[in-house]
Amino acid sequence: MNRLGLFTASLLLSALPLTASAQDTFKIGSSVGLTGYAAVNDRAWRDSLLLAAETLNAKGGLLGKKVEVVVEDNRSEPQEAVVGYRKMMSNDEVHVFDSGCVSAGNSAAAGSVVRAKVPMVLCSILPNRPEEQKWAFSVLPPPRFEVESRYQYLKDKTDIRKVGILHDPTPYALLTKDLGVKMAKDFGLEVVAVETYNTNDADLSVQIGKINGAGAGAIIKMGQGGSTVTVAKNIRQLGLDKMLLMASLDDGETFTQAGDILGERFMFVAPGVQVPESIPEGPARQAAENFLKIWREKHGNRDANAAGRAWDSMMLIAKAVETAKSTDGTAIRGALEKISGFQGAFASFNFSPEQHNGITENPFRIGVVRDKKLVAR
Repeated sequence: MNRLGLFTASLLLSALPLTASAQDTFKIGSSVGLTGYAAVNDRAWRDSLLLAAETLNAKGGLLGKKVEVVVEDNRSEPQEAVVGYRKMMSNDEVHVFDSGCVSAGNSAAAGSVVRAKVPMVLCSILPNRPEEQKWAFSVLPPPRFEVESRYQYLKDKTDIRKVGILHDPTPYALLTKDLGVKMAKDFGLEVVAVETYNTNDADLSVQIGKINGAGAGAIIKMGQGGSTVTVAKNIRQLGLDKMLLMASLDDGETFTQAGDILGERFMFVAPGVQVPESIPEGPARQAAENFLKIWREKHGNRDANAAGRAWDSMMLIAKAVETAKSTDGTAIRGALEKISGFQGAFASFNFSPEQHNGITENPFRIGVVRDKKLVAR
């Protein structure tokens, strides 16, 4: 081609959109802890987002646009989350966030996200400030539900009346710890010790020894990750043959390891999607089974706790976009507030302008590990 031909071709190209695919893409950003204490749950969260996007795209996407998930690893650290959020807003120009279980990171970034008017659907608790909560929607069961479930079991099924609380310094664990202390008397229980640990501590025997010395018959653990397995090992090493360990919402891999160590003295709060045989026949069971079929075809018997909520979060976003008939952030936020009675795989969701915690009914059972399988107690 001569110089005139090249010049003409360049003019024609410059008259076209910079990227046709950019205009035809709906981008969902996700800040997840692919490394660090949240890794097991957040990897499942990411993988389920990708699976949901694949499923939506097979049906034509959203408003004719291809769904694309943009992922940034926050390494389970708040400062890394802030950097990732800013990148996804400025460089990737995401339409909405659908982020993982690192509450501190999501909260740290919330101010800049709100100023950009980008809605946030979160695996974690909501940010603290009301102006930030206006743009954030949580698919995490309120912490009081997991406290109630564990305390109700102790009241109804055991003679234990003294408990110790063991928690990490994350926002979710601190909130749950405060509720645990406050709510104990409502179930005839006494919190005789409160101990803390760091998520990377390799030994917690000192804290466990203090809880045991105070006369507790059960440890109520608040916090996710491998520390649960560390606690189980320490309980066995200390020879505390009657001590119960009751864990927070977490991944089944962690539960299986702890159950292998303590047997049925290890218990945990379990949503139906983690123990699907416990769900009564009806819409909830059907929704869980529909998701699990798709999930297992891709990921085998991998745990579905975080994955189930991630799937639901994507379907909630899809419903909001389709209801709003728009990919504008303000329109999506408004449509999310109107979603009620939405039956997901993990739970039923009810949002409103005043209610941005979507799970309003307790979804938990008490679970144990039998033959390396999670089952309802």
